Amino acid sequence: MQQDIRDLCNDYKDDNAKLSDNHQGKFENLLQKELHDKKIERSKPSYSNWLSFAASIALLIFLASQFFPGEKPVEDTKTDNQITLGKISPELNTIESYYMNSINLAISDLELNDEHKDLVDSYLIKIAELTKEYKSLTQELNTKGVNDVTIDALIRNLQLRLQLLQRLQDQLKKLNTLNTKQNEKQV
Repeated sequence: MQQDIRDLCNDYKDDNAKLSDNHQGKFENLLQKELHDKKIERSKPSYSNWLSFAASIALLIFLASQFFPGEKPVEDTKTDNQITLGKISPELNTIESYYMNSINLAISDLELNDEHKDLVDSYLIKIAELTKEYKSLTQELNTKGVNDVTIDALIRNLQLRLQLLQRLQDQLKKLNTLNTKQNEKQV
């Protein structure tokens, strides 16, 4: 069953197949037209070409930064080796997470406006001071070692920050209700 295709083509003759007199000229014109259109398409830069080029560059930069990260900041190595309240025990980690999440939630729930800006700023300054003190207590925990006094101070610091934020929220609610009552009386 194996046959050479050249042998089959040698024997094939189609009587109806005739080429026109100007077949070669038409073929050359079509070929020139096709080549000429391709050159025009190449000369016009398309949006997708630029987009794919930019994506390729971005991908190369990303991969280079992943495989050749360079020097890490000094602070990253310090925080990895530092003892924090959450690293001492799972219970203390739970306590620290609870207070930190509650503090962050309370800060995000604050309704700020220009009328109460001074009040909010004074509370935020106190909270910033407590945060600075918390960092220094964490440093003390690293230098002097784990002891009950420092752990209690860290927990009290977190509690105090949360209490201050709750007090601020209460005062803001009272001021808002007073303002609405005064506005109702004026109307």
